[in-house]
Amino acid sequence: MASGALQLLGFVLASLGWIGIIISTAMPQWKMASYAGDNIITAQAVYEGLWMSCVMQSTGQIQCKVYDSLLKLESMLQATRALMVAAIVVGLFAIIVAAIGMKCMKCMEDDQVKKMRMAVFGGVMFIVAGLAALVATSLYGNRVAQAFYDAYTPVNTRYEFGSALFVGWAAASLTLLGGAFLCCSCPRRETSYPATRGYPKNASSTGKDYV
Repeated sequence: MASGALQLLGFVLASLGWIGIIISTAMPQWKMASYAGDNIITAQAVYEGLWMSCVMQSTGQIQCKVYDSLLKLESMLQATRALMVAAIVVGLFAIIVAAIGMKCMKCMEDDQVKKMRMAVFGGVMFIVAGLAALVATSLYGNRVAQAFYDAYTPVNTRYEFGSALFVGWAAASLTLLGGAFLCCSCPRRETSYPATRGYPKNASSTGKDYV
């Protein structure tokens, strides 16, 4: 019973993390223009994401432009894109596999061992998806931090962490945690020993009655 609850909790957490990875990938706020300096115009806010860059005016109007060419993008951005998309795809398959292995599902009820293995395999896939998202967001955040502290970077072109990075970190953590719960929900097999055979009482080997 406890393993079933742990399995359900892991599936819910991992699924929420997977949804968060999708949201983080689609958000344009992966980095935002920094205003940590003097004489910086704050009439507009500049955001950059994996797919587009946006400018928000002080009036609240937002204008976004999709990146024109994939080949013109820097390698770090392309790698981040690839890792996030891979995390989404792997997470989708993980949901399908883990759902089949859930105890509350009717699939594969006749073979509990395979059903249990499906749930564990789904948890492993969730862990892989979470690691891919965590690596992508961490590498991108490290690149933003390096450019911010670089003395040769002009003050008016420095960027800080955007909200999409924090969403991505939280989503990756949930996916990893949920995948770990799914892997740990596998009940340990109890060692089965052969039934002890009862030995008949020795009536009397010699056939003589002892007084």
